Amino acid sequence: MPVRPLSPELAEKARVELNEDPNRIDKDLQHIKDWLEKQPHIRARTDDQWLVAFLRGCKYSLERTKEKLDLFYSMHTLAPELFRIRPSDALFNEILGLGTYTILPKPADPTSPMVTIVRPGTYDPERHNIYDIFSVSILMQSMLLAENDTMTVAGVRTILDLEGVTMAHFFQMTPTVLKRMAVLSQDATPIRMKGTHYINTPPGFETLFNAMKNLLNEKNRSRLYVHNKNYEEMYQYIPKEILPAEYGGNCGTFKEINEYWLTKVQDYSSWFEDGTKYGTDESKRPERSVCGSVLQSECDDYFPRTYILSQTLSTEFPIVICRMPFGTEQET
Repeated sequence: MPVRPLSPELAEKARVELNEDPNRIDKDLQHIKDWLEKQPHIRARTDDQWLVAFLRGCKYSLERTKEKLDLFYSMHTLAPELFRIRPSDALFNEILGLGTYTILPKPADPTSPMVTIVRPGTYDPERHNIYDIFSVSILMQSMLLAENDTMTVAGVRTILDLEGVTMAHFFQMTPTVLKRMAVLSQDATPIRMKGTHYINTPPGFETLFNAMKNLLNEKNRSRLYVHNKNYEEMYQYIPKEILPAEYGGNCGTFKEINEYWLTKVQDYSSWFEDGTKYGTDESKRPERSVCGSVLQSECDDYFPRTYILSQTLSTEFPIVICRMPFGTEQET
């Protein structure tokens, strides 16, 4: 199946920002397919629309595209807990219905990033694990990589709403969890991260925020914004009218938006089922691989320094330890 033609606005954005040349796409896709055929350890999707998402996420650097594909599928094998929920599971519908992870249906304009909203305070940490929440978000992102050109060209802005978050939520964010989520989100997935906006932050949040920033590369660190209760400031980056009614916007309620996505997921049921076949066989990995052994290292390779945080998220919840990783650089 050929690659969908982009709208004129997105085509120009892809040309200027991603080095996309319609006259070279077929040649670049064939190069990646030929390379995948020579990798005995990788089982990957090879349809054009899927692979072009990786080319765009790597600004058409063929070597970076190979690295990202290798790492993406290696994650499925080496960190299966990040992919443990399937759309056919009842838990998937339950978590999506909570509105913990919501993708807004439309961007602000034809060339603006898609917007996702993460509300960890909406799930019960005694019932759900952070891996469950992250699994759902990865499935949703994968679906949009296949069907949404705005996602692959313009990227994503994220609103992280910490209303209702407790220490039970934060205690799930162990160094290993943070490491694996950061590697998958920043290094393995071909999505351009265009900024994260924090709202409704709890007391003492800045202490944890400053520590967690070190999970990201320099460019992504520069795209973190803390607005707390100042929604008007957030509206300067994300227009009010495209937000859910709960934030004063006009795109429907969280419940209505997530019902839309539940229907969309059902339409992709066979596509998701097909995705369970893919991953890597590490016993067949060549000695010289573009992936390296990112996830086979011990956690302390990524979190080599331990910091004691003296401040608290509130008077009730002291933060004891946070380990800080060395990040990797990635242009977006």
